[in-house]
Amino acid sequence: ALGVRSKGAIAKHIGALEKQGLISRKRENGTFGIELYPKNSVGNSVARIEWLEIPGESESDEASEEPLLVPNFLLGKSNANQLRAFLAPDDSMVEEQICKGDIVLVENRPFARDRDCVIVYVEEKGALIKKFFRRGADVELRSANSAFDDIVVPADQIEILGVYKGLLRPIS
Repeated sequence: ALGVRSKGAIAKHIGALEKQGLISRKRENGTFGIELYPKNSVGNSVARIEWLEIPGESESDEASEEPLLVPNFLLGKSNANQLRAFLAPDDSMVEEQICKGDIVLVENRPFARDRDCVIVYVEEKGALIKKFFRRGADVELRSANSAFDDIVVPADQIEILGVYKGLLRPIS
């Protein structure tokens, strides 16, 4: 089908695919096999981004989905191992151009600075995406949409899951 007739040419093509991380060769008990898209590598041009783990969510939810594969050039200088994906649950940040259903890329870290856009877990409300502001012993979580109320909670009642780094919007 490829118009290749020699075993040497086939071996070169397989070698090139292996160098790109798209396949791996396996040799067991005198037999040879090829595995497509090995689990430990998806190539040099694509990064594997895991979904953000949300406290209280079962494993059958978003966290158990297949990892998100993102072209490396979209990540800039960000380290793919430090990034997680989060599905925006609502339009509370629409004035920051983050809409319901967008895939938000977050840096996986437990702290934030004032004005950072964060993914935060609040006991009664679940995972939210808001702007972060310290107010003494409290934290104010501001929406970027006038239809949503801002939330003020004691700092010890929230858990910062990550800080906004980028956005992917599915084509609809």
